[in-house]
Amino acid sequence: MITVRYGSGPKGPKLTLVPSPDHLVVRTRNRAPVRLTPLSAAARRTLDRFEPVAQFAQAGVEILRSAAGPRRPRAQAASATLKKERGLQFAGRVLVDRATRQPVVYTENFFVKFHDDESAAACRRVLKKYRLTVKEKLAYARNAYFVGAREGTGQKVFAIAERLKRERTVELSHPELVREMRWRGAFPGQWHLKPMTVGGKAIDAHANVESAWTLARGENATIAIIDTGIDIDHVEFGSPGKVASPRDATRRTSDPRPGGTQENHGTACAGVACADGRFGASGVAPAARLMPIRLMSALGAQQEADAFVWAADHGADVISCSWGPSDGRWWDPQDPVHNTVVPLPDSTRLAIEYALTHGRNGRGCVIAWAAGNGNESVANDGYASHPAVVAVAACNDSGKHSAYSDFGPAVWCAFPSNDGVPTNTPGIFTTDRTGPTGYNPGQATRGDVNGNYTNDFGGTSSAAPGVAGVAALILSRNPNLRHDEVKDIIKRACDRIDTANGQYDASGHSPLYGYGRLNARRAVDLAVPAQPDLVAIRSTIQDVPIRDLRTSRLSVPVADAGVLAGLKVGVDIDHTYIGDLVVSIKPPTATGVGTIVLHNRAGGGTDNLKTSYDPVNAPGLAALIGKKPTGTWTLSVADQEAADTGTLHAVTLELRF
Repeated sequence: MITVRYGSGPKGPKLTLVPSPDHLVVRTRNRAPVRLTPLSAAARRTLDRFEPVAQFAQAGVEILRSAAGPRRPRAQAASATLKKERGLQFAGRVLVDRATRQPVVYTENFFVKFHDDESAAACRRVLKKYRLTVKEKLAYARNAYFVGAREGTGQKVFAIAERLKRERTVELSHPELVREMRWRGAFPGQWHLKPMTVGGKAIDAHANVESAWTLARGENATIAIIDTGIDIDHVEFGSPGKVASPRDATRRTSDPRPGGTQENHGTACAGVACADGRFGASGVAPAARLMPIRLMSALGAQQEADAFVWAADHGADVISCSWGPSDGRWWDPQDPVHNTVVPLPDSTRLAIEYALTHGRNGRGCVIAWAAGNGNESVANDGYASHPAVVAVAACNDSGKHSAYSDFGPAVWCAFPSNDGVPTNTPGIFTTDRTGPTGYNPGQATRGDVNGNYTNDFGGTSSAAPGVAGVAALILSRNPNLRHDEVKDIIKRACDRIDTANGQYDASGHSPLYGYGRLNARRAVDLAVPAQPDLVAIRSTIQDVPIRDLRTSRLSVPVADAGVLAGLKVGVDIDHTYIGDLVVSIKPPTATGVGTIVLHNRAGGGTDNLKTSYDPVNAPGLAALIGKKPTGTWTLSVADQEAADTGTLHAVTLELRF
């Protein structure tokens, strides 16, 4: 039994792996599928007694399971036969998740993060000690590396990872563990955008999208779709400037097009989010740019983290993810997957948090994530349940819970999709790969006779890009919003549906629908609230040095004014290590409100702090609502560690009355 623990402490998420007597892993030397690789007759006879269960095409790795029967072969004996084959680089036993019995493949690579204050030389010394080769220095976290062990290390990677964690200089360490990625589609038209009659039946279970287009259509917003390959040559992605910064994160190229006949999912997701709507199907944000990012690597691979960093660094405003760990069978409550937690690897977690803190010039990318299709708790999924993402459930064309949709406290909202059983519509009408290659082979009953559209896309796979499209509408209307402000608008823009069965609590949250079905028009209305009286005051003295173990201050005088209805405090600080800093604001004495801490040594080794604080991300400021701001406001910046210095450029008060 092997235990892998993520995080830096003993209470971090863990994964327990055990050897499987029935599973076999093989890797071909030419990276071709094993069925296309020249092998001996004895090897063929051995493989004929196994059935494929997972494939990692980019690595030439396949997982096989012994076929059921009275003389079921065992993996150990089979691997001994296959190891003699010249066409195979290796063949061996497989580790499986103890709870679900699902295969988990380990590579000979590691994610290692040293503490922020360690020098590059100290990091290299530790890596050299363990004979690890740096494959990539990761830019999204300080002192983070993707490294490889020597070929043939095998299961010793687990022991190495544990020994690394015991090094004083190491903060995080885990081997690269991958498992089959499942695309969030239940797979059983445009009724999700407005009221519509489909097949002679009136459907009124939409997200009020068409009404929102009178105010915003996604102009100047970019949606990154991290998914399978995307058909960027589709007519609905052909408007000028539509495709921005395309990427294949798996192959590390600029061509995100599908690489195989089964890569249909990404094109459908992209269409739901932002198809042009010029020929047959519109996305929720038809004027938004599309950043297609092909990700065909296994779940947990380093390329997964790289995709988020690419999106954040290349201008994505919104990121949509319709994938994650395998779901349990939604119709089978006894499926053991329902009770299994798949944790989020630290490598991917830090990349997501990089997008949340560095994307959009520090305002953060909005990340929409499909809650899952297992009719199980979304808490099982460490990806969709990350507290900063928008976890999206699915509701059907009757305004009820889609039978497969995951549930729980992490669900933030719901968006229209198909259902797990036949209903009034086959699903969502959206883009399909051009021609008969995709979901629709070219049948009018499946979408259109040319095969360019499908009418039965669904699952939370379809719901998540729908919400991503609404986020783009919000940001098109107000590009200055932070990611958490967009998430709050989504919350406030939801319509409560299915009140009889939704189990809404006192705060208005339902485990099935989050805060309800998202209303796009209301979200766009909320993006620019009425601001009849707004005063912005900037400090007149600027560029105060921030020295080690000292406190720097800037003051802003406010003349006689009315009662505050809202406020923001903007700070502009250059510093090479914001984890050293405590930033606070002291309001005028007459307000009766004491010093309020805005930033308390967060951010580690991140450079610079240029952001705004309001009652959403600095709750202490809420005490000033209803107060008169007249008097002197003082911003203090305390540097509590040695070695790094900076400059306090300015403080700005944005006061609403």
